[in-house]
Amino acid sequence: MKIAIDAMGGDHAPKEVVIGAQKAIEQFPDIEITLIGHEQQIRSFLTKDERINIVHTEEVIEATDEPVRAVRRKKNSSMVLMAKEVSEGRADACISAGNTGALMAAGLFIVGRIEGIDRPALAPTLPTVGGEGFLLLDVGANVDARPEHLLQYALMGAVYAERVRHISNPRVALLNVGTEDQKGNELAKKAFQLIKSSSLNFIGNVEARDLLEGVADVVVTDGFTGNVALKTIEGTAISLFAMLKSALTSRWTSKIAASMLKPQLIELKKKMDYSEYGGAALFGLKAPVIKAHGSSDAHAIFHAVRQAREMVAKDVALTIKQSLERMANE
Repeated sequence: MKIAIDAMGGDHAPKEVVIGAQKAIEQFPDIEITLIGHEQQIRSFLTKDERINIVHTEEVIEATDEPVRAVRRKKNSSMVLMAKEVSEGRADACISAGNTGALMAAGLFIVGRIEGIDRPALAPTLPTVGGEGFLLLDVGANVDARPEHLLQYALMGAVYAERVRHISNPRVALLNVGTEDQKGNELAKKAFQLIKSSSLNFIGNVEARDLLEGVADVVVTDGFTGNVALKTIEGTAISLFAMLKSALTSRWTSKIAASMLKPQLIELKKKMDYSEYGGAALFGLKAPVIKAHGSSDAHAIFHAVRQAREMVAKDVALTIKQSLERMANE
């Protein structure tokens, strides 16, 4: 199994990308990784090159670049060459922590959509109180969506939850402003009926306040609402941990309590760490494309590789295509 990685994407590239790739190679003997980027910089952090190849390029798509224009004009950028590794059959999946919009454009224009999928969806797995996690899609691939798009998101999310996260008959829900069947705008109401009429295990509407309680395994919404929900969850988690740290270090008595609670606090932080679940997968493409967080460290890159490996091993793209065909014939 071959995985291509944009070694120059992200805030801590290429160091953390290279270290994470090496960790994955050590853990998974069945994979081979191709790192695309500045060879000299990559090799400065590479301690072992067993099953690690390098494709040299000095061109990089920056975070400030306009996504579509960058993909079309920077044809030798590390991200574009990474996507070409997949489209030209030299890799089975690809990963980047770089410009999100550019990665979506590269995935769409170079890797290509699964036949029958109208719009790809960007979907991270987010932590829950119980530790199970849930898949949220879409979180920004398409800010405007139609009801049939949300039905496809539900199908793709259910396939991923079952094949990769090993959840039998995953619970699928629609993010809405209330739990009653008739709640929401026209998009939500029509999507509700479409998903309800499908063979998916649809449990109805859920509210944003219940997401982290693990109310569903897959939650679907349009990209605008999903992105707002994602950023709100991320921001709230960061603020809460900052407030907790401040409270536990404000007095000497608090510091004593903090030292006693340190193991539990470390476990809590790990439990709520998104990187444990890998990156955000771009569903609906012919091969797995993983968007790692821009601030990813080696640990996050490792889990993104683990996630890509699972998606390839379980034929997620092919299963989505077959499931879509079955749904069309129902």
